[in-house]
Amino acid sequence: MGLILNDLKNACELEHVCDYVNNRTTSSMNYISTENMLPNKGGISESTIIPPGTTTEYKIGDILISNIRPYFQKIWCADRCGGCSADVLCIRAKENTDSKYLYYLLSQQAFFDYVMSGAKGCKMPRGDKKQIMQWPVNIPAIDVQKKVVAILSSLDNKIRLNRRINDNLAS
Repeated sequence: MGLILNDLKNACELEHVCDYVNNRTTSSMNYISTENMLPNKGGISESTIIPPGTTTEYKIGDILISNIRPYFQKIWCADRCGGCSADVLCIRAKENTDSKYLYYLLSQQAFFDYVMSGAKGCKMPRGDKKQIMQWPVNIPAIDVQKKVVAILSSLDNKIRLNRRINDNLAS
């Protein structure tokens, strides 16, 4: 799998396959901030915060990444629409890039290491948005992307099921 995701012979920069989302919304539904993003690619928890003013609008399939302390690896592929804080990067796949494939690319340890290599600040390091978009990625044909996503999604579903079983056994 690493061969497909990390083959840099045919690499392009991340900015060629996705964009930062800058659209604003006044909706406080499904608010995501760095506080309710879970570390180690754990997704999100429900927010109890109602944000003042506008937030960055995200849609189903967008990838949200906490830009504060990137080493916590807080990343989520949106399964709903909502708004997120300015400290959360909202990334949308361009045409011919499967958003779940992009999510798996950005979930790699190599991506978070790259972000940290350009981070600014010591106590609360923050990713450099310009540098992030220069990360080299391999984007195969869309049919190959979908096959990779099918395999990885199947594994993710099995992991989630095992966690639920373990949680039930523990209680």
